Amino acid sequence: MAIIFAFINHTSFMTRFSVAFLITFFFGIYIGVAQVSADCANAIPICNNTPINEGTDGYGVDDFNGASISGCIKQGSGTIESNSAWYRFKTGESGELGINIGFDVSEDWDFALYKTDDCNNLGEPVRCNYFDNSDNNTYTGFGEDPTGVDNFQYDDYLQVESGEEYYLFINNYSNNNSGFSIQFSGNIFVEFPYTALDCSIINNLLGAPMAVCEGEAVELNAATTDAIGYEWYMDTGSGYQRLLSENGPTIQPTVSALYRVVVMVPSGFNIVSDVQVAFSKMPVTEAVSDEWVCLDDSVFDLSIKKKEALGSQNADDFRVTFHKTMSDAINGIDPLPDNYVPNTALQTIYIRTASVENTNCFDVSDSFTIHGIETPQLDFSAEIYICEDAPFATIGQENSNSAYEYMWSTGDTSSQITVDQEGVYSLMAINTQGGVSCMTERSVTVVFSKPPVILDIETQYMDDDNTVIILTEENGHYEYQLDDGMPQGQPVFYNLLPGVHTVSVADLNGCGIDMEELVIVGFSKFFTPNGDGANDTWKVEGLSVIENPVVTIYDRYGKLLYQMRGDGPGWDGTFNGVPMPSTDYWFKLSYTDASGLTKIAKHINSHFSIKR
Repeated sequence: MAIIFAFINHTSFMTRFSVAFLITFFFGIYIGVAQVSADCANAIPICNNTPINEGTDGYGVDDFNGASISGCIKQGSGTIESNSAWYRFKTGESGELGINIGFDVSEDWDFALYKTDDCNNLGEPVRCNYFDNSDNNTYTGFGEDPTGVDNFQYDDYLQVESGEEYYLFINNYSNNNSGFSIQFSGNIFVEFPYTALDCSIINNLLGAPMAVCEGEAVELNAATTDAIGYEWYMDTGSGYQRLLSENGPTIQPTVSALYRVVVMVPSGFNIVSDVQVAFSKMPVTEAVSDEWVCLDDSVFDLSIKKKEALGSQNADDFRVTFHKTMSDAINGIDPLPDNYVPNTALQTIYIRTASVENTNCFDVSDSFTIHGIETPQLDFSAEIYICEDAPFATIGQENSNSAYEYMWSTGDTSSQITVDQEGVYSLMAINTQGGVSCMTERSVTVVFSKPPVILDIETQYMDDDNTVIILTEENGHYEYQLDDGMPQGQPVFYNLLPGVHTVSVADLNGCGIDMEELVIVGFSKFFTPNGDGANDTWKVEGLSVIENPVVTIYDRYGKLLYQMRGDGPGWDGTFNGVPMPSTDYWFKLSYTDASGLTKIAKHINSHFSIKR
């Protein structure tokens, strides 16, 4: 009888004697049990957060009628329920709703939420969890874990409409459990803090369990028409004790306890009502110092500021979050990540310190400022070339900032320096504010660059393609050009027509240019002056496009054998009418250039043979 009595909302007795007897009997065996119902039919109606109760013990009747599974909740040893608690609530508004069920980290609690107004027709749960607590989380539920951890046991927020009724089933598979609390969350409580849930379903005379903040004014009102007296009792864990000074319809609790009122009425059917009131400590946010950070996309660890905000308060009892606006801090939404990247020169960070067991107990009285320090920007060229004819170069940042400190690897302290040696030079720019130095370092490679020199031009004569290859003294950063054509990065030109051409090699770093003139002509590598009418003479082709061409032929000893001007018939292989032997011969080609000067054509492979 005593255990049942703890769950009764309205109980009537025939006489005052019977009430006194039962209360006396109850004191002897009562263990502080909070408002918890093991059966769906007697589910505790709630419309706000509940305090931590003292756990569950058994399951009463089988609310699942022998079923082995309900949604994600599976059968334990015989029934789905082991140590169960049932609650019900009704939505007063529409929006996004979440529930956090808090418990000891060493315990394993499961839950299922049913959208129904009938315990005999629960249907499938709209949210549930059946995972073990191997990750040692302190919450399960749906929405977002209030500790900020990535808790895989959480489902998404539930979108609800006004007037919907729900039953919440909470279960523990161990007989050893220390209880749990229920916290509501979601934007529905931000937009409608007082009407998100419909409190008209509370039929207990003293109302639903109360989770309130330390120092908050609380009134328990048992006012009843025709009452002839009131007796109040309080249980802090060792049984109900009479509050002898309280005999009116209301009291103002100041400590956490189970409270009971006995309302005496003329009929003798006295009313007994219980309610749990739990006061949570009200946090105080300690002063937090400002911070100076570099605006270089580096991460600032906000978690180091939590210790400042908590001071001597226990981190297990309170949670500190940081927010961009005071509104977000008040509503407990959009907390900043611990790994935060500041991006403005001045930013106020608002601090919310909240009770873990009752998130409605919070302090947002303090904030701190993050001063963003500009990180210097260095954008000078990373490579500089010094020409031999001007062996000096100015390197570094052209547009300096007087607020910055500059330091070169050479020891110089200006933003630019002049150098005359090859090598790698590094500049560091430093911006110091609030004792924090933000720095950027950039290096420049200085290279001596010599003017290009054309060493040789190789000419390859083909029947349908004349190719030239330009050879330079060094492999520099050059571009090559033929006549007035487009410059190119490769020193090879194809398909050259006969005539006079100009090739140029330019240093891309502005350190000079070299040019050469070459003549493209055609000639046979050998001829056979044997009088058979085939290939009996040797000549140079393509002279018609050259001004005043003169071809002079020599033997290997440099003896002049023959000279022909213009586009003549060619050499017949004789000298003074005597046939020359089968061997190698050389020739030179002279011509008049565009300025009227006579030149010897260079870069011609001027070698051919007689075969008899």
